[in-house]
Amino acid sequence: MKFEKPLIPARLIRRYKRFLADVRLEDGTELTVHCPNSGSMAGCAGEGWPVLLSESPNPKRKYHHTWELVHNGRCWIGINTHRANTVAVEGITHGTVTELAGYGGLRREVPYGDCSRVDILLENGDSSCYVEVKNVTLVDGEGRYAFPDAVTVRGQKHLRELTAMVAQGHRAAMLFVIQRSDGSIFVPADTIDPDYGEALRGAVASGVEALAYRAEVSPEGVTLSESVEIDLSRSPGT
Repeated sequence: MKFEKPLIPARLIRRYKRFLADVRLEDGTELTVHCPNSGSMAGCAGEGWPVLLSESPNPKRKYHHTWELVHNGRCWIGINTHRANTVAVEGITHGTVTELAGYGGLRREVPYGDCSRVDILLENGDSSCYVEVKNVTLVDGEGRYAFPDAVTVRGQKHLRELTAMVAQGHRAAMLFVIQRSDGSIFVPADTIDPDYGEALRGAVASGVEALAYRAEVSPEGVTLSESVEIDLSRSPGT
């Protein structure tokens, strides 16, 4: 996924009210920008850190700039959760996600489950695979990629719906798109949301596939690059 236009450099002042952030441009101008991430963004919102912004041409938007990337001193991190689905679609279409190769049809945001829309529906004749996508920006204290970074009841619902698809005879997968390069294996963040961790383990035990792929993140774009090992063993003390 390539960014449509060159991103605008700035420095983070603060992130607040979940969807807002104040930044300072290189010329000293301060702006309030849209923060497209509902999580805690732990380890992704340090004061003074370099950030990159996109600018919308839509004159009706209250905040014309969107926070896309942040640099933590080691790597760029893609914090825009809305980009993850596009990155996942490209990775599947180009054959990077080898586990999901071989399907002739791909549709996005297809109604299913309990008044939900699955992120990606892969189809090949009578065969279907339901794919939910989650954006991963957290690295825990042991250097592991982890999800979620905040309690997510919605995420648990998605796991139940994928499990229901498997029970109906379909294939289902949870695809974790990791938008940073400074971690190792992937684990459920049990210390943050133990219920999600248990839900993920239960879904996998019921036949839902868990996949984690790391992306190359740069000011030019975000591209899935390689599979990451998943460890579903329980964290000590949880």
